[in-house]
Amino acid sequence: QVQLVESGGGLVQPGGSLRLSCAASGSILSIYSMAWYRQAPGKERELVARITNGGSTNYADSVKGRFTISRDNAKNTVYLQMNSLKPEDTAVYYCKYTTYGRTDYWGKGTLVTVSS
Repeated sequence: QVQLVESGGGLVQPGGSLRLSCAASGSILSIYSMAWYRQAPGKERELVARITNGGSTNYADSVKGRFTISRDNAKNTVYLQMNSLKPEDTAVYYCKYTTYGRTDYWGKGTLVTVSS
C-alpha cells in the first residue's frame, strides 16, 4: 500500500524559511508529477507548486520567487523550500503524486503556521 508522508511543517516567524519533504513508502510506478497543495482555514485547497518527471515546474502566483519545488526521483521524494514566509502562507500543506496512468496519491498534510 502506497503512503505519502509529509514532514517539515511547524511554526515560523514572518520572513522565515521552512523546507517541506514528502516521501513515498510502498511502490509507486511511473510517477509523472509531484505537487504541493495547501488549504487554509475556510478556504479551498489550492495548488502551490508542481514539478513533472522532466523537471518542468509551475507555481501559484502568490509564491513565485519565494518557494522552490524540487524532486529526487531515486528516492521518490519531493521538497518545497519556502522562503520569505508570510502570515497568509499559513495552511496545511499536502503533497500529491500523479502517475502516468492518472492515479493520484495524497499525503495527510503538514501544518505550516507563520506568525510572530
